[in-house]
Amino acid sequence: MIKVEIDSGSGFCFGVVNAIKKAEEELSTGETLYCLGDIVHNGREVNRLNTKGLITINHEEFSQLKNVKVLLRAHGEPPETYEIARKNNIEIIDATCPVVLRLQKRIKQEHDGKQEVTTPAPNEDIQIVIYGKNGHAEVLGLVGQTAGEAIVIEHFDEVKELNFNKSIRLYSQTTKSLDGFKRIVEYIQEHISPKVTFEYYDTICRQVANRMPNIRTFAASHDLVFFVSGKKSSNGKVLFNECKKMNENTYFIESADEIDLSVLTKDIRSIGICGATSTPKWLMEDISMFIKEKVKELEN
Repeated sequence: MIKVEIDSGSGFCFGVVNAIKKAEEELSTGETLYCLGDIVHNGREVNRLNTKGLITINHEEFSQLKNVKVLLRAHGEPPETYEIARKNNIEIIDATCPVVLRLQKRIKQEHDGKQEVTTPAPNEDIQIVIYGKNGHAEVLGLVGQTAGEAIVIEHFDEVKELNFNKSIRLYSQTTKSLDGFKRIVEYIQEHISPKVTFEYYDTICRQVANRMPNIRTFAASHDLVFFVSGKKSSNGKVLFNECKKMNENTYFIESADEIDLSVLTKDIRSIGICGATSTPKWLMEDISMFIKEKVKELEN
């Protein structure tokens, strides 16, 4: 008999759960609610909330609105977004993840020269560096705290382009790889001039980071793995690659209709279903039910 198991550690992180809860609470009042960007990087969940009345808009559309309610998702926003809301009398329902909010505040304090943990020399030229994905919503919000001056490093090789004769303050997007961050820290430590200062802040969310070792173990414990995620999810891409390293029989799917039924064979003893921090439990459960039906047909 083929066993089908859903990874208990997969599914929405706290920030996403909070954003969706706030959206549903507002929608239950019957009032119109807009969301600035997809509330989560999962098309199925976005569609579910759209059917409840949530209207997804982009920044250009946001700037044209007046006298409405707009939800800010967990990723956070730059200061300009709040300024537009103030000018246009837009009521903000702020669902920015608390971890992201703390990081935004820290970077803004550094940029404004008020960071208590540092005592730079007068007029010291400090480079604020963010390890993160260029163009990602969270990263745009972080860079916005520095009036666009922060340097974003997406790939390891980009660290080599920093000016090591200037002081560096390194931060990380909350959902980036802990191993990748440590590698960048080590490189800067090896190359920075002794005449300047380097400080780094591990701002990676542990709820997300801890999923890495857990999902590796889960993937390795099954013959076949279906990783469920939206294609826009950065976290999904990272976790899928980890699963694939541990189990080459890992397949990336957004929904049950993307499953290649030819991989379901009688010699398989266990099938694992896991996902990103933006993958809803209900979707993994739907996929589990679909697979169990196909397995039953196969065994009969």
